[in-house]
Amino acid sequence: QVQLVESGGGLVQAGTSLRLSCVASGVSFNRYAMAWFRQVPGKEREFVAGISVNWAGYFANSLLGRFKISRDNAKGTASLQMDRVKPEDTAVYYCAARLFHVTRSMSDYEYWGQGTQVTVSA
Repeated sequence: QVQLVESGGGLVQAGTSLRLSCVASGVSFNRYAMAWFRQVPGKEREFVAGISVNWAGYFANSLLGRFKISRDNAKGTASLQMDRVKPEDTAVYYCAARLFHVTRSMSDYEYWGQGTQVTVSA
């Protein structure tokens, strides 16, 4: 059974940093691209960042430079480092997995975590 479990969300002040982690189980992790999406109430889930099996990183244009993504194949984890966070980063952040390559479309992803809430206060 495949499971993705996110952690690291919480309430933080604008301008600070936050690190989200996603632990995957039940998959051959090194064959899966990992991605982060986020969603606010009333809006579609949007692509944040992704990392392919060849370690190539992809980011939403608006987030480039503030967010970083990494993976640890030995531990089966993917992490999202969020720096200089802003109130508009407030959302539920979801980890997702699909074979090999990152795409920006949520419908392409096979597996999803339950989400972790990030709230950024001004």
